Amino acid sequence: MSGFRKDHVHWSDIAQNWIAWARKPGHDAFWQFRKNFADFVGPGTGIALDVGCGEGRGSRLLAELGYDVTGIDPVADLVLAAREAATDTRSSYHIAPGNDVPFDNESFDLVLAYNVLMDVDDLAGTLDEIRRVLRKDGELVISIVHPFRDRGRFDGTAPDAPFVLTGSYFGERRFEGSEERDGLIMHFAGWSRPLEYYINALGKAGFGVSAMREPAPDQADRDMLKQWSRVPLFMWLKARPL
Repeated sequence: MSGFRKDHVHWSDIAQNWIAWARKPGHDAFWQFRKNFADFVGPGTGIALDVGCGEGRGSRLLAELGYDVTGIDPVADLVLAAREAATDTRSSYHIAPGNDVPFDNESFDLVLAYNVLMDVDDLAGTLDEIRRVLRKDGELVISIVHPFRDRGRFDGTAPDAPFVLTGSYFGERRFEGSEERDGLIMHFAGWSRPLEYYINALGKAGFGVSAMREPAPDQADRDMLKQWSRVPLFMWLKARPL
């Protein structure tokens, strides 16, 4: 695939590949950081919205933490998969994009955007909608691929392989690429954006950042995980309405 296709079209095209990729235990990086991310979010008893929920693994984690969860995603196949895999009877899933959330103002205590803001074309519109449906004392939890890690690569597979910055860290850039591992193939596409881009976008949407974490894996017992312990793979943010 090439060109600047709408984000929901891309994910519709590769939905079944993503379901297989995301659900294979230990395959995707989500599983290597799951415990630390659960600790970062923390337990809760409120109403949560999972924006861009995909096949629902983030929603299921929120339910485990005690939240009543609503998930939205523009891709029908992913919403269906999330419904079928729900681990509780309280969660609900709806077909909707992040920049047109079908709920009333101030409906949610917590909004989760797990590795979705780098995949949406309309970042400003998505953050505006999140701000609208989040209660004034609510919290937005974000995970993105770390902006620095996104602009470089390790020069080899050894734990101490040098990390090489390719090109410039600055500016917004479209990315596309395929990855094949253990018999599964995924085609990733989205936007690579520096940290200041996200911070400025949050500010314009009426948010202030209250916490930031550059996490290490839950357990660095493989060479790849040891590399991710040296250079962060993810950046996690918490933000609150101003």
